[in-house]
Amino acid sequence: MRCTFRPRLVNGWFEDPVLFVDFAHQHRALLFDVGNIGRLPPRDLLKVSHVFVSHTHMDHFCGFDRLLRVCLGRSKQLWLCGPQGFLANLAGKLAGYRWDLVASYSEALGIEAVEVHAGTCQYQRFECRLGFIPDQPPRGVPFDGCLVAAPDFSVTAAVLQHSSTCLGFRLDERFHVNILKPQLDALGLKVGPWINRFKAALYAEAPGDSPVTAMTVDDRPRTFRLAELAEAVARVTAGQRIAYVTDVADTPDNHRAITALIQGVDQLYIEAAFLQCDAALARRRHHLTAARAGELAGRAAVKEIHLMHFSPRYTDRPALLVEEARRAFHAARSQPLATETPTKP
Repeated sequence: MRCTFRPRLVNGWFEDPVLFVDFAHQHRALLFDVGNIGRLPPRDLLKVSHVFVSHTHMDHFCGFDRLLRVCLGRSKQLWLCGPQGFLANLAGKLAGYRWDLVASYSEALGIEAVEVHAGTCQYQRFECRLGFIPDQPPRGVPFDGCLVAAPDFSVTAAVLQHSSTCLGFRLDERFHVNILKPQLDALGLKVGPWINRFKAALYAEAPGDSPVTAMTVDDRPRTFRLAELAEAVARVTAGQRIAYVTDVADTPDNHRAITALIQGVDQLYIEAAFLQCDAALARRRHHLTAARAGELAGRAAVKEIHLMHFSPRYTDRPALLVEEARRAFHAARSQPLATETPTKP
């Protein structure tokens, strides 16, 4: 099965944790944290529609300026979220520049920002043409855990604790539409942009008799009923699930919230800052040990674990963190699989 989500850690084990999730065959991507994003070229940054910030320590938020610089002067909408205090942090970033020329821009950037609390979210809009000064106060809405509910995917957040409030995230594909190439060939159809429109109709639960125009191998349009085409060339399977957790204290409350968030995900990206022998230091710094990261993943029946955000004190011995997490991961699972090992970004 080909995957819709193509996640990759932008930086190495000892660098800023940034997860870039590209959508296959679409001009769309998500960012989880926005620290040092220098390795992401503008073409990738321009795909980003949503940015999920765990907290606003510099190593998780300093790259916002580069993202802003790339998107400025374009007709683009960015959606960003972060924990308590995020709206003020973002407003402060935007207020650090003069915007006296933006009224003349032919294309303008808009930013929808969300600040997440335990039971509510605060929304505020920042428009380029207004100098990124909001013309309305934040509006509050109830928060039940779901941040984004698009037709084809959703993002859930858990409110966690670091040295201050932070967020963990889970990305869920509603279901996956597998296009069967032999069946396309049998119908004389070719792969093309029409397939994304076809999938969008399935995600939107359009009526079965809705018309779908496909393209033949000789570049002629051919119209099918949605249900007919789905039966002929598509198979629906379970969607992907990805979770991202970093900079969290090793506390029972966090354990419970993280376990619920990551339960059964296909891929978990999680910090493993310290070795278990330095657990006292990890507690003082409000981070997880590699052993705890592996244990939480194993207990939650995670399929694959990816480690990140190692303390620089282990620069010469990263394999110890990987091995500690691996052992804890497999020990916590009832039936560990040999292929389910932490991977290097």
